[in-house]
Amino acid sequence: MLNFCNIYLYAVHKLQGCDKVMDLATAPNKTAVKKIKKKGFLYQLRTQWPLFLMLLPGVLILIVNNYIPMFGIVIAFKRYRFHGDFFTSLIKSDWVGFKNFEFFIKTPYAWQMTRNTLLYNAVFIILGLIIPVAFAIMLTELRNKRLSKVYQSVVFLPYFLSWIVVSYLAYSLLSIENGLINTSILKPLGVAPVEWYSEPKYWPFILVFFQLWKYTGYNIVVYLAAITGIDPEYYEAAEIDGATKLQQIWHITLPLLKTLMIILTLLAVGRIFNADFGLFYNVPRNSGSLQPATQVIDTYVYSALRNTNDIGMASAAGTYQAVVGCITVFTANLIVRRIDKESALF
Repeated sequence: MLNFCNIYLYAVHKLQGCDKVMDLATAPNKTAVKKIKKKGFLYQLRTQWPLFLMLLPGVLILIVNNYIPMFGIVIAFKRYRFHGDFFTSLIKSDWVGFKNFEFFIKTPYAWQMTRNTLLYNAVFIILGLIIPVAFAIMLTELRNKRLSKVYQSVVFLPYFLSWIVVSYLAYSLLSIENGLINTSILKPLGVAPVEWYSEPKYWPFILVFFQLWKYTGYNIVVYLAAITGIDPEYYEAAEIDGATKLQQIWHITLPLLKTLMIILTLLAVGRIFNADFGLFYNVPRNSGSLQPATQVIDTYVYSALRNTNDIGMASAAGTYQAVVGCITVFTANLIVRRIDKESALF
């Protein structure tokens, strides 16, 4: 839902920018330009109220889901203990400063889970950009549009499956006793069965595969919608000039998709310190022998909270992820803004 709110904000920002450009273009003199620049928020609210009305649901969701709960960030700096209701417990719990953060950072697994979180998300961001764009372009180039719709539905279906269901599908493939790979592929070839749930070296590839399998279909639909909105006259003019399909993709489709690609990438970068808990906890079946390859910050926090019931430490880890993620997305957006101001998120 937060992504939709960001898209709302981006749309209003761009539309406001377009209106300002039009006003400046039609201004008769410099005095009129100065008057337009002095117009403030109330002027925009009065003249562009339909856009703000469209923005209102997203703003309300942001306030209720993201800003009001920020009061609970003080838990990260307290030794939280139950004293009746939540607010009484929050007030009476002892203030410990940054000790919860020290416990999280000094744990022997801190480097391992941070490394895993960053590397997995970096791979997800890169492949989650290249593969959906490539498949979306290929689907738009299919001549049989009915068959294209079938392919879209097939690749979109895994997005609706929960990670619990996906974990059982993975187990049916990887089980050493009844798994499809061991019993139907490796055994007939005379190859010894592989103990997938005991060998960490295989899991970086397995996790990446299932993450892409689940989310690629959704991303394809997003890019297909953007490609559908491109004016066909661009391609017709390119064909008249003798451009091949690859040249049309390289010089028309990709440049017009660039802004959307950058926005989605920036949103993904903002969550680079947040791992998909369902993927990393359910698919490996919480196997202890796989932790060197599957343990990320979110699974560690869950395990620590379940074993020690230390809410303060869990809150400190979440605060750490949020702060670093915020810094990361601001830095990435600043770099994009320096390169191409129009493609920046804000």
